[in-house]
Amino acid sequence: MRALLPLVFLLAAFVAAGAAFAPSDEPRFGRGTVTITTGERKVVLRVEVARTEAQQLRGLMYRRSLARDAGMVFLFPRATSGAFWMKNTLIPLDIAFYNARGRILRIMQMKPCRVQVCPLYEPNVSYRAALEVNEGSFRRWGVRVGDRIVLTQAG
Repeated sequence: MRALLPLVFLLAAFVAAGAAFAPSDEPRFGRGTVTITTGERKVVLRVEVARTEAQQLRGLMYRRSLARDAGMVFLFPRATSGAFWMKNTLIPLDIAFYNARGRILRIMQMKPCRVQVCPLYEPNVSYRAALEVNEGSFRRWGVRVGDRIVLTQAG
């Protein structure tokens, strides 16, 4: 039960954020470029960077689309193992959880959720960052667990 408390608090924060944020209240995200190196190629994406709690709580909520070569990176100050969810997220996404060296540890698919209680996507690994892209993109690009993600921030 004790291990569930941080997850319960995280879930409560996300529920509160979902109620507190309206589509017009979008926080300003940093910008950058992600390069994913696979065994065969490099994939370059334009990304928004969610570093603060407000940015991370908002994520890609209320977006109706995401460009094919775009995504959002969630950066954490230290290793974490928290779950993600898709509350008020309108587009299906892939998510890659990666460590401080950029190695992808887990890839998952996440479905939109427009109801009050949404499923949690628990990676079951300790990670430092996560990259969200359109559903099916990692498969299309040949990205797998063990590949490397490098973020170059523009601001």
